[in-house]
Parts: sequence; C-alpha cells; structure tokens
Amino acid sequence: MREAEWALVTHHQGDVAKAEVGVLAGGVVRRAPDELAGRSMLEVLGEWGTLAPLLRGLDPGGLAPVEGAVVLAPLRYPPKVLCAGANYYAHLAEMGVPRPSGPVAPYFFFKPPTTSVIGPDEAIVLPRRAGRKIDWEVELGAVIGRRCVDVPVERALDVVAGWTVVNDVSARDLLDRADPVAPPFGHDWVGAKAGDTFCPLGPGIVPSWLVDDPQAVALRLTVNGVVKQDSTAADMVTPIAELIAGASRAVTLEPGDVIATGTPAGVGFPRGDFLAPGDEVVAEIEGVGALRNPVTEREDRS
Repeated sequence: MREAEWALVTHHQGDVAKAEVGVLAGGVVRRAPDELAGRSMLEVLGEWGTLAPLLRGLDPGGLAPVEGAVVLAPLRYPPKVLCAGANYYAHLAEMGVPRPSGPVAPYFFFKPPTTSVIGPDEAIVLPRRAGRKIDWEVELGAVIGRRCVDVPVERALDVVAGWTVVNDVSARDLLDRADPVAPPFGHDWVGAKAGDTFCPLGPGIVPSWLVDDPQAVALRLTVNGVVKQDSTAADMVTPIAELIAGASRAVTLEPGDVIATGTPAGVGFPRGDFLAPGDEVVAEIEGVGALRNPVTEREDRS
C-alpha cells in the first residue's frame, strides 16, 4: 500500500514532557522546520491557517534526522474524538443491517481523548472480564484545522488540516444492555467504545493537500499478518464532507478535533473473531500511514 509522502508527528527523545512536532518521511523522524520548532501539535493546528502555506513546499530530505526519536500519538490529546457509526455499506451488510434506500444522517459518538487515545506501538490493553469480545475497526480520521460551526457541505473539506489513521477498538460484549431502564437506553455506547487504550491514533497527520481524494483511499487492517479488513472509502454511506458538515451542526469543531469516518467490512464480531493477548494489529490507510499496536491484558489492580 502506498506510503505517506510525509506526515507531522509528535516525538520525544526519552522525556515525554519535552515532546514536540517533527516530520516523518521514509520511516525517519526529522526535525520540524524552524517555524514549528518546539511547538506541540495542538499549537501547530491552532495556527494552521498561517503555518500551512509554509509547509506546502516542504522537502523532508532537507531536515535533520532525530536520533533515538520515539513517536507518540500525534495529538496528546485531541480536544474531541467523534466517531461516525455504521458508515460503510458492506459493514452494514455483515452486521445484518439492510442497505439504506436513500441519504442517511450521520450518527456520532465520542471517545474520551485523555484515556482512550494511544499512539503507534503502544498496547491495546484488554480488560480482565469473562466473555469479553474486543474488536478492531480501521478508520480514516479527519483532523480539524479551523474552529467552525454549521459548515456547508461544499466547504467542509476546507476545515480539514490533515488525515490520520484511527482504530476504533470496540467491546462488542458491552453494547447491548441486559437490563435497560427503558428501550431507548438499551445500547451502552460508553461501555462499548470508550475503554482505556481503545483509540489508537497515528502515526502522524498527513496534510490535506497530500491526499488527492480522501473518498477513494484504500483501508486495510491485519491481525498477526492476516488481512481482516480490505476496502476503500468509496463504500461510505455518508461521504466525508457530509460527515464533517453534520458534526459541525452538532458541536463546534475546534483545531485538533478528530472525526473518525467509519469502518469497512471485516470486523470480528460477525465471525466471533476477537483480539487476544499477544496479537499485533496493523491499521493502514493508503497515503496516510500504518498504525501498529500490540495487544496485552490488563494487570490485576491492587
């Protein structure tokens, strides 16, 4: 799958407190251009309107490599992580949901950024719970670069600073409640989606102009090298621009917000196939990056 030309990443050299923005190209982390030096990713995105034009002609080869760089999640932490549910036709089919006959208004839920977001090579930690069913979901993430509300569909992609890879890890065993107080409360989206480490993100943010058509990118996810998901964003029920416009009607979008745009077919739930300790998950998007995460089990808490 085609790699990203380059991406902005967050890295450190042994002291997380000194993490800063850098440039990832060809597998090498390089020093940020002078205009970005010493800044956090959130600070960069907060000035995206000014900084983006300076980055358009960037030649990563002219930047000095960073020895011993450790790459973190690009945003520590996004102000908001909004996930679009049920947004690929083939995924609906594998879950037993009939194909919609017309346009569908997007459905969103939140993941808590400070406890769910992890970066490349950090562990997805499985809860110690009998009957757990922890699933994977590769998703294209749109990173917002401008504060906005009620964005028209035709201008929605203009508020995107760049793209990243998201793995919307999901606890399928917690989605349906056995004892809801009333039918509207029969689904527990917090229990199913908001777990610690359940939002791997990264490895970087690829500027929007380096992805010609986000609606056509290929997505793939493997577990221990076995392909589980393999599709393209063309299968989306609600296109990306409409998702962003819809999200901006629900909440004010801010620089650094991440909108995960849904997952294609190939999740584990329909086949009873779930994550286990010792697994390695690789979520990959054409021209955006590959996000690798090992899977472990939570240690007993004292």
